[in-house]
Amino acid sequence: MTERRALEKRIRGWLAFFIVCLVLSGLTAFPLVTELRLIDSALASWASPVADAMPGLAQWIERVRAGLDATDATYPFVLYGTDWLAFAHLVIAVAFYGPYRDPVRNIWVIEFGMIACAGIIPLALICGPIRGIPFWWSVIDMSFGVFGVIPLLFVRRLIKRLEALPEPTADRPGQAPREDVMRQDSSLRPSS
Repeated sequence: MTERRALEKRIRGWLAFFIVCLVLSGLTAFPLVTELRLIDSALASWASPVADAMPGLAQWIERVRAGLDATDATYPFVLYGTDWLAFAHLVIAVAFYGPYRDPVRNIWVIEFGMIACAGIIPLALICGPIRGIPFWWSVIDMSFGVFGVIPLLFVRRLIKRLEALPEPTADRPGQAPREDVMRQDSSLRPSS
């Protein structure tokens, strides 16, 4: 396997991992009410040792569940906003298919993702307190940006290495001729 193919394979592997994480993150935003009911129920039963060890977490989950239940019962249209959040994750995941297909040409998508990961931190630090989110929960939110940027930094570095490699030649059958060879051929043709 050539170095180019090995780099492309690694890039695609990391991008597939990142896309799957984005899709899962998006899909879990649809059934929030059900998820919170399950988590709250678990903390009151089989996961009670976790609730005992972290009472603040158990109280927060119970409060969020109660808020979502009340919102769902009285104003279900408010939860439409979380449906859009889920949809945004899915759309962003689709955007990463561009670098999956052509990493060098679409490196800007990787850089966009890195900027988005960095943006999570000020969003959590500013909006968290405004919305009454406990600081420790904002830290969990910020960790998504920190952990999200790690594979993107790695992929960007791999793409830069790929970009620095010399272009493959068209010596093998079925491969398109290089542009510089095509330009030479056209310059050798007699003008009419």
